[in-house]
Amino acid sequence: MKEEKVILVNEKDEPIGLMNKLEAHEKAVLHRAFSVFILNDKNEVMLQQRAHQKYHSPLLWTNTCCSHQREGETNIQAGTRRLSEEMGFSAELKELFHFIYKAPFDNGLTEHELDHVMIGYYNNKPIINPDEVEDWKWMSIEAIKEDMQIHPDIYTVWFKIIFDEFYHYLEEHKL
Repeated sequence: MKEEKVILVNEKDEPIGLMNKLEAHEKAVLHRAFSVFILNDKNEVMLQQRAHQKYHSPLLWTNTCCSHQREGETNIQAGTRRLSEEMGFSAELKELFHFIYKAPFDNGLTEHELDHVMIGYYNNKPIINPDEVEDWKWMSIEAIKEDMQIHPDIYTVWFKIIFDEFYHYLEEHKL
């Protein structure tokens, strides 16, 4: 199987090239990414637990889904595609904001991403892809914030960063 490429970008989110995903994470090169938060009508976030066989951050909890845009794909198209691939459903997504973060992993890889954060709404159970997702659950935004302080080691490095940005966005904006 051909390795997936990521879109390298500058700080203005302008594409400057393509690179194999693993190489981009080895070299900590800034690239485009997205993070999807699915909420239900109780304002709970659908979290996923990463599959046990993932090459980094296995069995850690994170947002509903996240990944990288493909060349020629809009942020919304990418989020919709990955939501279906990982969680087995589709929802109308809306982009909220984007920001840049850098997060090293214990295995020598580094996430250096210009992350587009999106939100959608869904009230049913997902049909999880076991190659990607081990488990899932609904949690209130406040419960996530509290649990991250008590059990920070059960969440992905990037989710702790992205959730903080998401939380502050919600404080400043009415959805």
